[in-house]
Parts: sequence; C-alpha cells; structure tokens
Amino acid sequence: MIQLSLTQSITDKTPIAEVARKKLGAREIKALDILKKSIDARKKEDIKWAIQVAVETENDKRYLAKGAPYERKNPSLADLIPRRIPKSRPIVVGAGPAGLFCALSLAYAGAKPIVIERGEKVEDRAKTVADFFRTRTLKPDSNVQFGEGGAGTFSDGKLNTNLHNEYIPVVLNEFVQAGAPEEITYLAKPHVGTDLLRDVVKNLREKIISLGGEFHYSTCMNKVLGFAGKVTGIMTSAGKFNCDALFLAIGHSARDTFEMLHARGVKMESKIFSMGVRIEHLREEINRAQYGKAAPLLPTADYKMAVSTDSGRSLYTFCMCPGGMVVNASSEEGGVCVNGMSYHARMDDNSNSALLINVGPGDWLSDHPLAGMEYQRKYERLTYAVSGDYKPVAQRYGDYIKGKPTDRFGDLKPSVETGYVCADLNMILPSKVKETLQLGIPILGRKLRGFDSPDSVLTGIEARSSSPVRILRGDDYLSPLDGLYPLGEGAGYAGGITSAAIDGIKGAIAFLTKI
Repeated sequence: MIQLSLTQSITDKTPIAEVARKKLGAREIKALDILKKSIDARKKEDIKWAIQVAVETENDKRYLAKGAPYERKNPSLADLIPRRIPKSRPIVVGAGPAGLFCALSLAYAGAKPIVIERGEKVEDRAKTVADFFRTRTLKPDSNVQFGEGGAGTFSDGKLNTNLHNEYIPVVLNEFVQAGAPEEITYLAKPHVGTDLLRDVVKNLREKIISLGGEFHYSTCMNKVLGFAGKVTGIMTSAGKFNCDALFLAIGHSARDTFEMLHARGVKMESKIFSMGVRIEHLREEINRAQYGKAAPLLPTADYKMAVSTDSGRSLYTFCMCPGGMVVNASSEEGGVCVNGMSYHARMDDNSNSALLINVGPGDWLSDHPLAGMEYQRKYERLTYAVSGDYKPVAQRYGDYIKGKPTDRFGDLKPSVETGYVCADLNMILPSKVKETLQLGIPILGRKLRGFDSPDSVLTGIEARSSSPVRILRGDDYLSPLDGLYPLGEGAGYAGGITSAAIDGIKGAIAFLTKI
C-alpha cells in the first residue's frame, strides 16, 4: 500500500478514492484506508479537509515516488498481553476506563479478574442520573461521577490525548469492536458521545465476562487488608474478597476511599489540579466564529485556548463540548459541581467548555496529602450553601464582571437540566481563580470572536477536571504496599478516557510480567 497526504475543499464531493487515484495517476484504487482526517481552517475563505490515506493500486511499485510505502496494521490488545494465570484471581476496584481496560487485559491473559464497582451497571446508572437531573435526588454511590464507565461516560466521550503511545490504536480498536464508530480511528479529534459510550461500556463488560471475568455492582470497598507489607484482600459492603493483586482504578472523586487509604498508611501526596466554571455560547455562534460562511458545511466547531494573565496564572479551556450541555456532576451530599456532556451528533443549542485555573499547595497552605481534596470540597460546599439545593450557580458574563446576580438571560439560556440558581459566582470562587477569570476571558475574546460576549453564560463550580491526589507507585506500577497497583485518573496518573485506559493496560502488563 501507498501512504498519501491529500487536501480536499469542503465543497468538493469527489470520493476520496478518486482524489487519491488522480494524485497518483493510477488506473484503479483497489483498497483505501483513511489514516487521519482533520479540518484545516487557517484560511476561513478556503477551508479544506486534510486527509492521510493508504491505498492499494494495480501496481504499487509504479507509484511509490508519489507517496510512501505503508504496511497495514491491525493492532490487537489480545496479542500484546502475555498469557499468565496467577495463583489467585486479581481484583480491580473501579469500572471506569482504567479499570475496564485493566480487567480486559487481565481477562485476555486468562486471569479471570473480579471487578468491584461502587456504582450501578451503566444501564441502571443512566436511569439514576436521569432521575437526579429531574428531581435532584442524589444517589452518592451512583451518579455522574460514580458507576460503570466512570466519569467519562457522562461527558463528550473525547478520545484524543496528548500522549504519543503505541497503545492508542489498540484502545481505539477495542472501542470500535465494542460498538464505537470506526471514524474514531482516524479523526484528529475523535469522540464517541455519551449516548454511544454507554453501549460501548456495556459491550466491554460483556467481553470481560465472556473471558471469565466477574463484576460486582453497588459494592463499595471499605478496607484494604494486608499482612507483612503485602495485600491479602479487601473488605467491601458485600463482604470479604481475598487477593494477592489489587488494582485501584477508583476515579478522581472517590474521596472516602482516599481517606480510607490514607488512614491505612498507603503513601500519597496532594497534587495540582484545576478549578473554575463552565462557559456556554450558542452553538451556531461558535461555528460562525471558527468557520465563517462555511459553518453550515462542517461538523460542529470546537476550540482549545490558553492565555497568561497578570494574576500570575494561566486560564485555559478544557473538555470543550460542542453542541452539548452543562451537567450537574455532584457526587457528595452537601456539595455542587458541574461538568460538560455531548451526544455523538453534537447538535444541542449550546456549546460549552470548562474555564480552568491551576491551584496547588500554595493555595491550601498545607502539606497534608488530602489538603487539595479538602480545598475542592470546601468550594463545592460553599456553592451548595449559596444555592440551597443541588442546583449550580449560573450568571451572565456581563453580570459576573459587574459582581451582581443575573436577573434575566438573553437568547442564550443555561442548559443544566437540574435547573440553576442566579447568584454571583464571585462569592463561591477562590480569589486567584476569580481574578484570573476576570483578567483572562477578555483575552480569550480577542482569540475567538464573541467568546467574551456579555450574554455568555457561566455556571459553577467546576473542580473535578483531575484528581487532587497522587497515590505513589514505582516504575513497576506497584505501591510500597506490595500487590497494590494504583491506576488511572484517581491515582493521579492519567487525564482522560484514552490515557486512563492505557494506564490500566500498562498496570495489568506490569503485574503479568512478574508472575
């Protein structure tokens, strides 16, 4: 096969195979694989698709001068996993992406893992979340943060990552086999969407079970058991489970588990994380700002920006949800936080993104490992106190800079389904976060037209973009407590669905290569 780089106007409907055939001057394209596809919008008057393909012709050698040789690869996770069966079944705590891919890797090895999940299976969890959005009746162990699939299940389902890693295509192929659209293997910014991701999670579970795995839902780990510096099992709400290897994929919001682990003597430290708000704009306004007149011809637009400010801190956008909604991501009684979510089609009226500022030990003025977690909790509880309910605080940006609650919204309305309370976000944000938002949003408005419109909607508080804790481990993925493998976002070693899945795979392989 021959690898080619192609460009094609967004108005050109010529099949990609024909574009490739003409570039090569070949008589026939016998097979074509799309390797990468992205939008080149640097010139709004001439927006193009940038496409990399691999093609097979009637005689590849004849056309190699116009491309590069390409060997078709079909990476398989099963092929990368050593076949090793441990003496006792390993336990994976948490069924988010790190836990599911750790369990899948162990299942491919023949290890028959046991998965312990504090929340519900994804089908039941979806109903519980829908009920919370409607009634604001919080179920602390099954919500937007907790349950099968992890926090990413109720998000945009982004699969892009800043990692350059051999396991990325492996993870993406497993997602496709579980029902994700094949386009995620070649789009520059792949996403699944919360609607499709739920079926993908269910199918991953069923594959693990078919390979000998076992799942226990609504089962919370209460204690890690050990003897002579080595893990021997766990106590849960459903009883005792014995094991020699315990994989902790607990997620970034498992505050009670962090407290239990710290009391148990598991080594951990506080780490920098981010806080801020969600900002919403009308989807069509962002589309026009990004693509101009070509907007109707293109998928819903996204953006990613970061700016430095005179506060001494940077403001950056995160987890942008094109054509999505703000969701109430509360998981702890007496606290309110938000996140963003999109369906696969990305066609809701608003687009939103987190606006975040890093906070660290200098903000909470303590070296206690859980001080960052308590800092999160403090401001989420303050939001609840201002709201008086599980309703986030919403405010027009124009009112935010004036420091007054919003009494009416323009054409752009807050999208959060639980409803909202109109109050001044300045009351619930740390001083440095508040200052950086006030300084940074106008700068972002100079980068993206309309971003700092007075009618933009801010909703808060957002404080769960990453874990406030890092559970220490070595290069072998082991904690100082022998047999304990901290994994994924909750352990402080990943930042998104794909990177968490990769961390789960690597943790499983580290264990399997030792036995």
